[in-house]
Amino acid sequence: MTPQRVLAIRPDPALTAALGTLEPQRCALERCSGNVEAMQCLRTSPVDVVITDAAASVAESLALATELAALRPSVRVIVLAPEAAHEQVVDAIKAHVFACFTPPFDYTEVASMVTTALGAEMWRDGIQVISGLDHWLTLRVSCHLLTADRLVRFITEWQPDTVRADGDLLMAAFREMLLNAMEHGAGFGSGNVIEVTAARTARAIVYHFKDPGGGFDRDDLQHATASPDPDAVIATAFARAEKGLRPGGFGMLIARQVADELVYNERGNEVLLIKHLD
Repeated sequence: MTPQRVLAIRPDPALTAALGTLEPQRCALERCSGNVEAMQCLRTSPVDVVITDAAASVAESLALATELAALRPSVRVIVLAPEAAHEQVVDAIKAHVFACFTPPFDYTEVASMVTTALGAEMWRDGIQVISGLDHWLTLRVSCHLLTADRLVRFITEWQPDTVRADGDLLMAAFREMLLNAMEHGAGFGSGNVIEVTAARTARAIVYHFKDPGGGFDRDDLQHATASPDPDAVIATAFARAEKGLRPGGFGMLIARQVADELVYNERGNEVLLIKHLD
């Protein structure tokens, strides 16, 4: 099998080292000195994943991504940038880049996203912008684990600096609630979508999840862990295995511990996750 091609624009040694851990039989890592050379590379032959220059602005990288996609529609572009304002994260989603990272870079995570991108199919329209205001972002999201991983990355960059101290925990709660909506509300159906809104006010950040399902019975939640007690976790694992569900069930537990408020609608197919800002 011919290795897939990964092109990194002016990568620093740490990024090169992280990408060096990828399976050489699966992908071939190439480097170039700038955007012009990157364009020349794609004119010559297909490239599967392009990682942009971390010193270039988001605007520069998105312009490059548009040109690359015009040349090679299947290319997946992962943007590294020195900073990204909220509206620029929205622009990145609209431009159909695969993912976006700003400092401090976790190059292990970047390499993992490259691996995800290499295996991605039918991903381009997985995240569609319905409302793109920098304080009110509403997205229509396809129900795939791949899309969930990409969305978590974008929302990580979109969330305000005021929650960065608890950012990892908040994103863990966001991801679990997102997967709950995809799994229980939409059944991971390839044609199903859920609606996700991220809103910021002066005093709070609010995540809203709406799925197309019939809701849930609050008295029948054996698939969800309600307590960190080891016996409860084990019981949940067995219950999920019996139902044929993916490993997990910690969404509500994580959300309850991280969120300041967790509010469901009557039907049970919409939920607000609210985090107060200091």
